[in-house]
Amino acid sequence: MANTGNTFLALVTGAAIGAGIGLLYAPDKGEKTRDKLRKDALDAQGRFNQKYSETTSNLTEKAKKAKFDFEERLEETLSSASHKADDILSAMESKLEELRKQNAKLQREVKKEEAETKANKAVV
Repeated sequence: MANTGNTFLALVTGAAIGAGIGLLYAPDKGEKTRDKLRKDALDAQGRFNQKYSETTSNLTEKAKKAKFDFEERLEETLSSASHKADDILSAMESKLEELRKQNAKLQREVKKEEAETKANKAVV
């Protein structure tokens, strides 16, 4: 972007210097000099418009590429996060199932101990 600004500044400066020098050293009549200046100004404007168009096109293309790259990286990141989330959920479900089994086993042991305690009290 700074390069484009420098190019534009150089173009305008060159046109102004050229016009000034042209006026100082003009061997032609005033009307011919004005016609030359007008032609040079139109040429400079044409070059400026062309540079502007090229720069706009380049920036548009770069913006499109940057957007595409961003969307692609975002999709990869989301996909990776999704896989990791699935892995975490799987691990949590597995751990939950393991804890349920341990809980059921402990409850059976507690009931068994309570039954044995009641049986022992009934015998005494």
